[in-house]
Amino acid sequence: MPAATETSTRTSPPTTPPPAPPPAAPARSADAFGRRMLEALNGAALMLMTSIGHRTGLFDAMAATPPASCAAIAQEAGLSERYVREWLGAMVCAGVVDFDPDAGTYHLPAEHAAWLGRAASPHNVAVSAQWISMIGSVEDQVVDAFGHGRGVPYSAYRRFHQVMADDTAQRIVPRIVRDILPLAAHLVPLLEHGIDVLDVGCGAGGATIAMASEYRRSRFVGWDISAEALGAARAEASRRGLRNVRFEARDAADPVEPGSFDLATAFDAIHDQARPARALANVAAALRPGGTFLMVDVRASSHHHRNADHPAGTFIYAMSCMHCVPVSLAAGGPGLGAAWGEEKATEMLRNAGFRSVRLERLADDILNNYYIASVEPE
Repeated sequence: MPAATETSTRTSPPTTPPPAPPPAAPARSADAFGRRMLEALNGAALMLMTSIGHRTGLFDAMAATPPASCAAIAQEAGLSERYVREWLGAMVCAGVVDFDPDAGTYHLPAEHAAWLGRAASPHNVAVSAQWISMIGSVEDQVVDAFGHGRGVPYSAYRRFHQVMADDTAQRIVPRIVRDILPLAAHLVPLLEHGIDVLDVGCGAGGATIAMASEYRRSRFVGWDISAEALGAARAEASRRGLRNVRFEARDAADPVEPGSFDLATAFDAIHDQARPARALANVAAALRPGGTFLMVDVRASSHHHRNADHPAGTFIYAMSCMHCVPVSLAAGGPGLGAAWGEEKATEMLRNAGFRSVRLERLADDILNNYYIASVEPE
């Protein structure tokens, strides 16, 4: 299958003068764009404040209390009143929190609390808001990388694995048993009976542990290169008393013993790899006859123009520019990026040895594609 690339068309030199340039856009278009950018500036500020509201527990405190003064909210959350007052100012201006000037009280409406705070999971937008501050923390290094062309190492992203664990706990873990694994109908009976499962790029182990908890007869192995993430995974597995899961510090591109697993999974992990083609080939080799690879990755096209209408397109490319591309390049990788897209992903899966590649989607999931691949044809 040919590589998914942008194409260009060559034409012969023109024989007539080129048309006159179009007239300048009316002033109101410039004004509209200016308003749009101001809204975006306020939106970015709101996301930063939303991340702080999540991390400090302010949304949790406010969701559980009636209208209250700033001092009472700060006391409930165990925080400094002066900082809480300024944060509340941002929330009031953004229309997130209601303020009664006569009573001097602040209130998080129930319809807003339904999207904020830990009780709102899996719809807690504040979890995703953390990505903005996380990628913003490496802006200087990424700006430098624009000049020298190299990357930014994982070690520069101080909270990456914490935020990723939060995100996985909300976006993947609640759905993995109910919605994701059943996309390949044959998997559930096998898991219930007992098979060997590999989770590539397991991070802090949220998805691996969720599967191991549900399917106690199956045996699970999680691979990751982060000692910090693996430490968290082992601690959580131990806390739950799981004996059917283990975690190994291992690069998915390193040599693998053939025919070791019946199922392999990768949750938003392949496009960041230093050697993604090698990792995919290893997964194919590691599967036993009839084995399945379930790869969850970003729902996007490999072409910019086909992502223009994506509801989270700008966010996906920003995450890619600030994290996915830099960490891959820093490790000597190709820098596929988060929007490597379904065309490129399908091509690479087939090149890795998967003869059957099926793309599935969940109707209410705008962020993920679900690839079900096998080395045997359907």
